[in-house]
Amino acid sequence: MKKQNEIKPKCISLFSGCGGLDLGFKQAGFETVWANDIDHWACETFRSNIETNIIEKSIELLNPYKDKSIPECDIILGGFPCQDFSIIWKQPGLNGERGNLYKSFLKFVDAKKPKAFVAENVKGLLTANNKKAIAQIIIDFEKIQPGYVVFPKLYNFADYGVPQLRERVLLVGIRVDTNFNFKHPNPTHGLNKLPHVTCGEALKNVESVEFNNEHQKILPTTKKLLELIPEGGNFTDIPKDHELYVKGLISHVYRRINRSEPSKTIIAAGGGGTWGYHYPEPRPLTNRERARLQTFPDDFLFKGTIGEVRRQIGNAVPPKGVYLLAKSLYSLFTKTYDRVDLKNYKKYLSELSVPKRLESILEQTYFKVAS
Repeated sequence: MKKQNEIKPKCISLFSGCGGLDLGFKQAGFETVWANDIDHWACETFRSNIETNIIEKSIELLNPYKDKSIPECDIILGGFPCQDFSIIWKQPGLNGERGNLYKSFLKFVDAKKPKAFVAENVKGLLTANNKKAIAQIIIDFEKIQPGYVVFPKLYNFADYGVPQLRERVLLVGIRVDTNFNFKHPNPTHGLNKLPHVTCGEALKNVESVEFNNEHQKILPTTKKLLELIPEGGNFTDIPKDHELYVKGLISHVYRRINRSEPSKTIIAAGGGGTWGYHYPEPRPLTNRERARLQTFPDDFLFKGTIGEVRRQIGNAVPPKGVYLLAKSLYSLFTKTYDRVDLKNYKKYLSELSVPKRLESILEQTYFKVAS
C-alpha cells in the first residue's frame, strides 16, 4: 500500500493556459496526466514546465466520451474562458461568444466522473446575466450523475500569500458518493492574520533572473507621463492642466506598483497603458516581475514573444493562491477523511434558491489590505 506522500491523484487539465493551476496542484502532490489548450505558446510553456501531454486543439473538437486517448482521472481542473464574464468588459455572460465553453468542461466531468473538479473564473461570473449565469452553471454541474455538490467561493489570492489583489471565483465540485467533508481553506493573510505579501518583497533581486526579464521599449512621452504618477497611483494623478493629461480611462491604466502593498490585478490584454508599471523606475513591469507577482518560480520559463508571455501570465491562476485548496482536496484520495452525508446535504441545497446560496459568497470580506 502506498504511503500518503506517495499518492499522486491524477488530474485532467482543461483550458490549461501556461499551467498556473496545474503547478499549484503539482506542488501539493497531484499529477497532470492529460491537458488541453488552444493557444500554441501557452502549450509550449506548459510542455516546458508542467508535462508534455498537452493537446493543442479546440476543446469543442474533442470528445471525452469516445476518445480513448483521454485517460481516466481523479480530478478535473480548469479555468474556462472568462472574458464574457469579466466586470472590465460588457459582461454578456452565457449569451457571449465564449460564455458557453463551460459546457465543454461539463462534458468532461460527465464523461470521466471524477471524484472532484475545480473550475476557476473571474469575479464577474457572480453577477453576469443578472446572476443567472452562475445559477445555471451550478445547476448544470450538480445535475451530472451520480451527483455532485458545488461549493463556490470568491477568493482574493492576496489572502493566501500572493502579492497581488486578485479576485477569482473557484467552484469546487465533490461527487456525492464520496461523502467527502470539503471545506474551502481559510485565508492565511490579511486582517488579524499574517501581513499581505508586498510588491517590494516579491520583486526583491528580480533583476538577477535571466529569463523573461526583457525591458520593453516605451516612448519618451510615456516615460514623462509615468514620472508624473506617484507610487501606487494611476493616470488620475496627472494634473488636469498638463499637456500629457488623459481622461475617460479605467483605473488600471498607467497604474504603478506600491512597494509596500500587494499589486493590483495583473491583466492579460490591452494596450500599452495597461501593462502595469514599475516604481521607482518609469517603465513597464518586465514579464519576470509579472510572474513574481503571480507567484511563478524563477525557473518557470515562458515561451513566446514578450506580448504572448504577458498574456499567458495575466491569464494564469497564481500557483500559490490554489496550493492550500489543493492540499485540502488531497485527503479525498487517501480514504482517511472525515465523512458527511452529501446526498442529504445536496437535498437540503436543492430546497434553497441558488441566489440564496450565493449570498454568502457575495458577502465575503476577504479583500481589505491589512493596515
